[in-house]
Formats: sequence, C-alpha cells, structure tokens
Amino acid sequence: MKRKISVENRQLLYLSLAFLCMIIIKVIPFPDALRIAGGAELTASGQTSLAVLAFALILWMTEAVPFHITGLMSIILLTLFRTDSFINIVALGFGNNIVAFFLGVLILSAFITVSGLGRRIGMLILSRTGNHTSHIILGFLLTGTLLGMWLTAMAASAMLMPLAVGILQEEGVKPMKSNFGKALLIACAWGSIIGGIATPSGAGPNPLAIGFLREMAGIEISFGQWMMYGIPSACLLIPAAWLVLLMFFKPEKKYLSKTKEEMKEEYRNLSKMSREEIVTLVIFLLTVLLWLTSPLFEQILGISIPISMPVLLTSCLFFIPNVGRVKWKHIEKEISWSGILLIQSGISLGMILYSTGTAKWLSTVMLSGIGTLPPVLMVFVIILMVSLLKIVFSSNTVTATIVIPIMIELAMSLHLPVLSVALPASLVASLAFILVTSSPTNVIPYSAGYFSIADFAKSGLVMTLFATVLVTAVVFGVGTLQGVY
Repeated sequence: MKRKISVENRQLLYLSLAFLCMIIIKVIPFPDALRIAGGAELTASGQTSLAVLAFALILWMTEAVPFHITGLMSIILLTLFRTDSFINIVALGFGNNIVAFFLGVLILSAFITVSGLGRRIGMLILSRTGNHTSHIILGFLLTGTLLGMWLTAMAASAMLMPLAVGILQEEGVKPMKSNFGKALLIACAWGSIIGGIATPSGAGPNPLAIGFLREMAGIEISFGQWMMYGIPSACLLIPAAWLVLLMFFKPEKKYLSKTKEEMKEEYRNLSKMSREEIVTLVIFLLTVLLWLTSPLFEQILGISIPISMPVLLTSCLFFIPNVGRVKWKHIEKEISWSGILLIQSGISLGMILYSTGTAKWLSTVMLSGIGTLPPVLMVFVIILMVSLLKIVFSSNTVTATIVIPIMIELAMSLHLPVLSVALPASLVASLAFILVTSSPTNVIPYSAGYFSIADFAKSGLVMTLFATVLVTAVVFGVGTLQGVY
C-alpha cells in the first residue's frame, strides 16, 4: 500500500527543488550563443538574479511557502549572492511610493467594509435589478465592477459573495445543482476582476506596473490616463461576461419567488446611513476627486503629486479626532499585510531583473520576434500571452512582477514605444478568468460550494478569448488616438 506524502513533506520537497534549480542556474556555464543574444548579454550578476527568479517562481507556483515570504527570501538571497547591497535592493521596493499607494487603498477599502457602506451600495444596485434571474446576474457583474474599481477586487468579491448566497438560500437552491447558482457566484468573481482593471486602485498589479514604468522607463501614468484604457475595457467586458455566463449556465428559472417590489422594500427597510457610512462616503468621494484633479493641483502648487499622495492624505482623515470613530486596531485586521509584503518584495525582485540586465536578456530570448508583427497583432499576442500565463502564476502580483519588467525591456531593446508593449500587459495582469486558484478573488465565491473548478475553467477559457479581443480593440484604439501606435 502506497504511503501518502504529507503536505509538510511535499512543501519541503518543493523548497528543496527550488534551491536545487537556483544553484544549478547560478553555477552552470551558459554558452556564448545563449548568453549573448541580439546585443543583450547575461552578466554574472544577471545570471544570479535569474537563478533567484527561478527559485521564486517554483515556490510561487507550488505555494510551498506563502507568496510574501517567498518575496522576502528572494531579497535575502540576492543580497547573499552579492547581486547588490541589501539597502539598495530593499530601497528599490520598500522605499517605492507604490507601496504607500497600496497601503492607502487597503485602509480606504477596510473602512468601506467595516462601516457597512459596501453592503449598502451592493443592496442598492441589486434593488434595481428586479427579480429576473438573468438581470440579477448582470446586477452582480455591475456591482462587482463598480466596487472593484475603487476597492481591491478581493474585497469586492468578499462583499458580494454573502449577498449571492443569501439569495440562493432563500430560493432553496442546492450547491452544484443549479445553473443560476453557478452563474451568480462566478459573477461575484468576474465582476470584481473586471472592475480591477478599470482604475489604478482596483488591483495590485496596476500600481506595480505604474511603478515599473516610472522607475525603468521614466514614464508617469496618471490616474486619469489609466482610466482612459481601463474604463472602456471594463464597459465592454461586462456584457461579454454576462453573455458567456448565460451561454454556459442558463438559469433554470426566469424569476425569483421574491417579487421586484419585495426586493425594493427590503432595501427601503435598511436603517438610515450611520455616521461612519456618511464619513466614509465623503472621504471616498474626496479621494476620487483628488485622484482625477491631481494634474490641476500640480500646476497650482508647483509640485509632483504621485497617485499615492491623495489616498494617503484621505486615509489619514479617518483618524482625525471627531471624524471617524473606528479605531486603527479594528482597521488593521482588515488590511492584507501579506499583500503589502508581496508588493514590496515584488518591486525589489522586478527592479533587480532590470538593473542586472536579466529582463533584457529574457525579453530578447523569448519575445524578440514580436517586434515584426503589425501593431494590432502585437497587442493581441501580448494580451493573450499574459492572460494564459495566469494559468501558471497563482498570483496577480507575481504575474506583474515577472512580466512587466520583461515587457518594458523588450520595448527598449526593439526601439518601440514602451507603452505600446508594456501597457497591454499591465492592463490584463489581473484578468484571471480560467483557474479558481489564480486569484483569491476567485477563491472567495468558490468557497461557497455552488460551482466546480471545471465550471469556472470552461466558461473562463471562452471569457479569456473574448477579453483578449475586446481589450486589444480598446488598447489599440485609444493608443492610436494618443499616438502610442
């Protein structure tokens, strides 16, 4: 009888494999034909950073240790191998203002959750959908998109899932037995994911990509500039997602047992907005206003205002006496500190790939032929490739950490406009439609038990193809108008 390997032993095996691959890549002599490719050379320090990247990739893909711990281990290894000083490596990521932006967004998101404002917004929109099941699915997609634009996609998904389960339980829907149940819970994930690409605050890879563009290429992407690509993409993806869900999971009933008037009455019976909800709503709207008007204030004040500054400023307002009454000890429980560590270590690792020349070497070896493609086909290939990489990388931040520096360096080496290559990759780094495990945003509704991994994958594969075509059209169209292509 075969003995089953314990989880701990399997994790230890993966960790050992990661170390072994790292040592092999570090010490193996690369032939000149491979080490020097099209003018790009893999230096000794570059080979070391490539070895550490392989170590991190194995651990990120197998989840042998937590994602953020892998990132921290990578920083230590880069230091021990003398790639650069620890101070410089840490400064590349931990001293980046994108970390401050991410922290500010998480604080804002936590207040929206704790105050109850997020649930109220969700119920308001759902009260407008009526009791038609297909309309309810669309309502969840819209609600997830609107929430995911400003909160993290994971937070939006977490807010919607209990609402969806409540509806299904009231209708007596059994897990795994209902197409309506499958479509509704998958909509919780997809709507949040779609909203995540619309603004820089929607998903972790967005500020990470903005940071890489500024540090590596000297290109500043404002909140409004990102939205010029993100908002049209999200608007096109919503009806596509609705169509795919209805195509794969046509609801077995057209209407809920609860009438449209009963749903409206349920919303009207909610208690009045509390003081905390009002304060949170005002500060949230102020944050959005400052993000959108930053260029104007830069001219008035004569200073640079990065996207982290408005949200850090408004986050501080919550803790001013007589403004917010929720204490920090309650907010810090809602903040994903592991996500912050992953962002920080991801920036460090990505910048080392760039500074050592590894990103240039990888881009030349893997993607040099892409520069010969017509611009629209080039955008299509980049978006499709990054979308499919989501199958391998079980973290949006990991995807951005690996892919974005490579894309920026590829554009530079091919003498192409950096945005023409990096922008489409940045925009879709968080579009995880195929695998449940590709994002915590997907895991949250999956945990309710109403759909299977196969249900998610088969519909997600078609959605990925739709998304590739639609986002390509938006990126190429808007980019052409702005002179990028």
